[in-house]
Amino acid sequence: MKILDKYLLKTFLGTFATVFVILFFVFILQTVWLFIAELAGKDLDFMMVIKFLAFSMPRIVPLVLPLSILLSSIMSFGNLSEHYEFAAMKSSGISLQRAMRSLTIAIAILSVVAFFFANNVIPYAEFKFINFRKNIAQAKPALAIAEGQFSDVGLYNIKVNKKSGENGNHLTGITIHQKNQNGDGSKTVIRATDGELISSDKTSILQLVLNDGNYYQDIVPKKYEDRDKLPFAKSSFKKYRINIDLSQLNKVDTKDETVSNTNSMLNVGDLKYTLDSLNKNRNAEIVSFSENSGARVGTLVDNNAPQIVKKKPLAKNLLALFDNKKKVEILKAASSNVQSTLYTIDATRNELDNKKKNINSHILSLNDKFVIVYACFLMFFIGAPLGAIIRKGGLGLPIVFAVLIFISFHFINTFGKRISQEDGMSPFLGAWMSSIILTPLAILLTYRATNDIGLINMDVILAPVQKVFQKVFQKIIPSQNKE
Repeated sequence: MKILDKYLLKTFLGTFATVFVILFFVFILQTVWLFIAELAGKDLDFMMVIKFLAFSMPRIVPLVLPLSILLSSIMSFGNLSEHYEFAAMKSSGISLQRAMRSLTIAIAILSVVAFFFANNVIPYAEFKFINFRKNIAQAKPALAIAEGQFSDVGLYNIKVNKKSGENGNHLTGITIHQKNQNGDGSKTVIRATDGELISSDKTSILQLVLNDGNYYQDIVPKKYEDRDKLPFAKSSFKKYRINIDLSQLNKVDTKDETVSNTNSMLNVGDLKYTLDSLNKNRNAEIVSFSENSGARVGTLVDNNAPQIVKKKPLAKNLLALFDNKKKVEILKAASSNVQSTLYTIDATRNELDNKKKNINSHILSLNDKFVIVYACFLMFFIGAPLGAIIRKGGLGLPIVFAVLIFISFHFINTFGKRISQEDGMSPFLGAWMSSIILTPLAILLTYRATNDIGLINMDVILAPVQKVFQKVFQKIIPSQNKE
């Protein structure tokens, strides 16, 4: 039996390693495609590209690992069935469950490794990846500006015809559109023959020194109808300095890793601690708002109102206690107070909804670290029986089944997460929805493979059709005999 276990492990692990490397390479290409705008045309050196890809690789593992297990299981068990090796095992008294025992232990070990990888390596890589993207412009400021196209840098859109110099800091043919902070477009255009980018690791200010250029600015008149009378103002310069604040784009340098506010950077312990803090903060805000909303309404009458109420019996219509002038003041104050309270309620509700979505995102991240463990088992117990049933190995039919099953798994998983993040369902149910739906399929396939039942029992479909044909023939044959 040890020889058989070694043979099955060797067959499965060899196929798994090959499939994993191929799929991992495919998903890496997808990552490059997604971030091609950040990599192309910015003169990134080879080491920076390698770092970029290295920091983005671990996030791909939760996608590649279950699919690799599924496809390698179908291929391995399909090959064994296709070459009648399973038939030889069964004739020797070895059942499918016994053949799967050693591989189940291997999948269990692989699942534990996957959990520690998702809990430790992926958060660290995500931390490095996000910081690297934010710090890339400060490490080499010329990377923020691409040749022949407008690049959005802070409050400026900058286009250069050519970059030169060791780090691409010398610019030629510069056109700059300065964006207004109030968001009404660009009213300032600066053109220069050449310029230079100057930066320092000690500051987040990028200095752009321009030489021999012109400065154009639209003058905004006080009256809109006078805009044609003041087209623009023009001035020339020999040297002009622009200070660009990159603090919102990146941090001080690539070693100053201070961005750590996303749930994908946290492990299980950090997520539990953060969730506890977020829930307490949200609950405290709800209590504070409910207590302050009553005080915000206040009293709508002046200081003399209580005396009036005391002197006269309490009337059903309290406004009858006041004269017409005071009634108007009270009604205006009440309307203003109610309108203000409604605005406050809407603003608080939106804020609480955003906090709830943030909490749901953290809960989803917490469950994802355990979902990958179960997904490894699930895909194995779908792929192994399916391969034994279809009795086909290689890269043909197994790939078709693997892709269909994995697309269903990934689609349901994404669908559940999106709904639960918007608080449409429990985050726990959203994270585990795909696993819950596909678990009966794994049980069904394992049962049918164990009992040597095909993928589809054609007798169930063909038996009623055969009965109909038999009745028709029985009616036709006697009528022909009578003739």
